[in-house]
Amino acid sequence: MGRSRRTLPEELLLLALDPATGTTAQPQSLDLGLAGAQLVELALAGRIAPDGDRIAVVAPRPTGDPTLDCALELLRRRGAPVRAVHWIGGPRLGLRQTYLSHLERCGMVHAVAGQMCGVLPTTRYQATDTAISREIRSRLDSAIRTGVPPDPRTAALAALAHAVGLGKHLYPGNEGRSSRSRLRDLIRHDPMGGLVAHAVMDVQNGVAAQPRRSPAAPAGRPAPEPARGVPMQPRHGSMARAVAH
Repeated sequence: MGRSRRTLPEELLLLALDPATGTTAQPQSLDLGLAGAQLVELALAGRIAPDGDRIAVVAPRPTGDPTLDCALELLRRRGAPVRAVHWIGGPRLGLRQTYLSHLERCGMVHAVAGQMCGVLPTTRYQATDTAISREIRSRLDSAIRTGVPPDPRTAALAALAHAVGLGKHLYPGNEGRSSRSRLRDLIRHDPMGGLVAHAVMDVQNGVAAQPRRSPAAPAGRPAPEPARGVPMQPRHGSMARAVAH
């Protein structure tokens, strides 16, 4: 898989970046969404496939993306299909920071050092090429506005954005209510994206004990209440960066 195309985790993270504050919206659920976005990207690359509510490795060869290949290898080591909700709900320490650092190396964001309470060092991130973020947002807006079924990648991105609670970040206030509803409805246009998005929401709601009958839930399924933002954490050591909500 070439690196000329942005991956879904990268696009989801760019969507979540607030250009005014340099922080990420919905940081807690976003970590789950990034893990889910990896699954969808691996499926689009033909490396994994849904097996009911489970994920099966069908082609273990590397994609060329180190972070995706790490996830693929972990899935391969399981030896058997794994439930999406269990995979997404597993420990994903540092995944958001891994992708922020990657975007910085690629020149898509730049780090801005700061301080919290005038003492504790922090890092915020600003997009260096706003045209990229606008293009990603335009794809979602077009799918919402026209009602035309989007391509699988855009449908999956919409499903993940809804699942992690980005609807109120992208389409705020009462005027954005109908757009948030249509964003939710786009979840039905990609089976893999729908499976993963519902798994993300199930993890947030603590629903992981029973297997899902079908990967596609009704379009009217309500979204979980978005988690409230958390304060920016201080940086511990020279290698760690604090990322605010």
